[in-house]
Amino acid sequence: MLASIDTKSDGLPLPTPEATGDELFRLGLLYSTGQGGAPLDYVSAHMLFNLAAMRGSVEAKVYRKEIADEMATDEVAEAQRQARQWLARG
Repeated sequence: MLASIDTKSDGLPLPTPEATGDELFRLGLLYSTGQGGAPLDYVSAHMLFNLAAMRGSVEAKVYRKEIADEMATDEVAEAQRQARQWLARG
């Protein structure tokens, strides 16, 4: 488990405010593929790639764009809202 990742009671990882761009990117990969105990969830993946990009992950920018192309507009908006909410809590 990554040092700055918490775990929900159902075993799914949640990023902490200390998570690095690389950690957020790797977590986004889990949600974008439905691996590692994470559900296949493009909204969560986009949120995580967005946060990772903000923390300097160049790869996350590429993946965020690719996944956004597969999502509905309202799903992208929800992912962005969740990213803002996560930042506000940190």
